[in-house]
Amino acid sequence: MIWLILATLAVVFVVGFQLLTASSRHAVQALNKRLQLPPVHIESMLSLMGKEAAKEFTDYIAGDNDTHLHNGAAVLLIWQVLIVDGSDENMQRWHGILSRAGFSALISRQQLLLALGFLRQLEPDSQELHALRDQYNAHFTQQGIEMEGETEQGGKLVSLSDWRKRH
Repeated sequence: MIWLILATLAVVFVVGFQLLTASSRHAVQALNKRLQLPPVHIESMLSLMGKEAAKEFTDYIAGDNDTHLHNGAAVLLIWQVLIVDGSDENMQRWHGILSRAGFSALISRQQLLLALGFLRQLEPDSQELHALRDQYNAHFTQQGIEMEGETEQGGKLVSLSDWRKRH
């Protein structure tokens, strides 16, 4: 009789956990599928973001909004290229991954600010990341550094604080 109660509790726990984490798992899977990557890249970034920021990130990319998915991919690019490994080989690799997924592989100022919000627990140096962003973009463009407000998708980006207010 006791084993039946324990088995029931185990099943309830597993089902409850699956239901509670379904939306975040689907969001991460959508980004993994679009980028054709194993989940380890996104999950390692989420684990270092902190619980609150990781939930905000997964909620942000959870919708069917392609712009949010692109911005999520840009946050992952910033994490991988500007924080984890800034080598030329890694830059080329992640530029190719985002290009194959149909995303712009350049980092806009708004995307960098979004990433700074999500990666706030790591306390990245804003000025250093802006300089690295300029260097990264110059590496992949003929024009070099984009001018403030001259992004091809500037109207589609939403600041993290505005997004938090709406949700």
